[in-house]
Amino acid sequence: MHIGHKLNMKYYMTEGTNKVEVQCAHGEKDLDVFLTSDLKSSRQCIKSAARARSILGLIWRHFRQLDKDVFLLVYKTYI
Repeated sequence: MHIGHKLNMKYYMTEGTNKVEVQCAHGEKDLDVFLTSDLKSSRQCIKSAARARSILGLIWRHFRQLDKDVFLLVYKTYI
């Protein structure tokens, strides 16, 4: 992945006697953090929000009537 420049660099690996071009990646996941070549965090935010919404849906399906304190306790337990 190229970060911080727009140079059209090509990298090669040697496989026996052949040179194989390494493919460029536009995004990568490392330690559950999504990195893109433009370093925007939109994909990370979308994934985090989707996970939070799924947990809220899970809580809502299983616990229909919760007061604020019990809801926070259950939500923090899952998060």
